[in-house]
Amino acid sequence: MARVRGQVDEAKTEAILEAALTLFAEKGALASMEQIARLAGVSRQTLYNRFPSRVELGRALAGRRSDAISAPLRTGGDPETVLTALAAGMLDKLCRADAGATMRGVALTSAETPDLAAAVYQAGPAEGLRRLSAWLAEQDRLGLVEVPDPDAAAEMFSGMVLGHGHLRGVLGVPHPPFDRDARAAEAARRFLRAFAPGR
Repeated sequence: MARVRGQVDEAKTEAILEAALTLFAEKGALASMEQIARLAGVSRQTLYNRFPSRVELGRALAGRRSDAISAPLRTGGDPETVLTALAAGMLDKLCRADAGATMRGVALTSAETPDLAAAVYQAGPAEGLRRLSAWLAEQDRLGLVEVPDPDAAAEMFSGMVLGHGHLRGVLGVPHPPFDRDARAAEAARRFLRAFAPGR
């Protein structure tokens, strides 16, 4: 079936995002739009129609990652189940073989491309924290936790789960072996104990 005029071909968009992910991991902000278009198998015009700049590509990639990681916050489950699933997703992303490569590439060139670094941070990690903070505020409103400062608590939870993992990822240092499910469950339990109502 032919596409309607003006309709976006999602397969091309996905190919562009995958190409950008690969090249950002290899070259960081030095990856050119022409190289991304070539690897994606699309014309430069198609690339620019969807993503006018590397900043927009970085924002889209970070947003896609944030959506995937924060998905448990949209499930409506009990706090321990939701936080355990969130922690497991964070640890899964952290421990993927290519996890730190893209962030390392962006970090190494952040002084030359601060707009790209800011876009990636705001659409990815910062958006994840905002979503967790909003979820914690709602749990507080429901009386399931007592969280006077949801923004600070969201950062605490992230730190509990990841520890030095992000630093190892950016530096390309292997992670020590650990039980992902046990760590996720323990982080959720300890966090909820610290913010239990009436403590």
